[in-house]
Amino acid sequence: MSEHSRKARPTVPPGLLVVDKPAGMTSHDVVSRVRRIMGTRKVGHAGTLDPMATGVLVLGLERATKLLGHLALDTKSYLATIRLGATTSTDDAEGEVLSEVDASAVDESAVRAGIAELTGEIEQVPSAVSAVKINGRRAYELVRSGEEVELAARPVTVSRFDVLGLRRTERTTELDVLVECSSGTYVRALARDLGAGLGVGGHLGELRRTRVGPFGLATARTLEQLEAEPGLSMGLDEAVATAFPRRDVDATLARALSHGQLVPAAGVEGTYGMFDPDGRAVALVRDRGRTAKPVLVIIPAN
Repeated sequence: MSEHSRKARPTVPPGLLVVDKPAGMTSHDVVSRVRRIMGTRKVGHAGTLDPMATGVLVLGLERATKLLGHLALDTKSYLATIRLGATTSTDDAEGEVLSEVDASAVDESAVRAGIAELTGEIEQVPSAVSAVKINGRRAYELVRSGEEVELAARPVTVSRFDVLGLRRTERTTELDVLVECSSGTYVRALARDLGAGLGVGGHLGELRRTRVGPFGLATARTLEQLEAEPGLSMGLDEAVATAFPRRDVDATLARALSHGQLVPAAGVEGTYGMFDPDGRAVALVRDRGRTAKPVLVIIPAN
């Protein structure tokens, strides 16, 4: 191939891409598609979504992949449909139906009381087909290989669990709900436990994530939109400013940070971003007493 016919590889800037994931794709499927669209292998994701779920999936490209493990994605929001009247092997609509009863006349006040019991700080047993690790293996991998899985309850916070709509069919009652919760909360486990508490069984019918941390659907794009117009949702500097508290420093401190050196603490809880006089994110740091230590140097010294 001649130099004239050989296409130059496009330069992809580092940053975050907020995708509105379609149903039927795994998070890894989305990563593979974005790699092809954006022309880079350096793509990673944070906050996995199940194949049946849609909505916000945060991807990092190029150097921004290093941000993913530090992102504060500790709160999430969902719109979901809960179907009362049947239990399934996966606690969602994709599993095998294990039991069915007539739940068409379940009392609405009982439903709301059951939801109240599942709101606040609760102990939740994750679904057996969740991504929780047991001795280094994912729970769903063990289930698929035929092994019995028993997971321990863990503390989670459900800050909001609201009924937006209630529909009755011949044998079921369907609830459209809004859930705001801490990371590690399983909405399908909420559906399972609500149905169990009502004595009719329940499972998750549909799930759409509307927000994870500070990233919401307002900045998300579909894969089709990305195909038509490839580009980032936000560059590296904006991503750091969006996801972390910000501290601006002078050139001397910025230079020290680029060498991975300690700098004076800012009195900020958790991880925060340090920006140089040109507005560039230099490092993510955490206070350690009177000093701040870089946990990720974004612009290392040459």
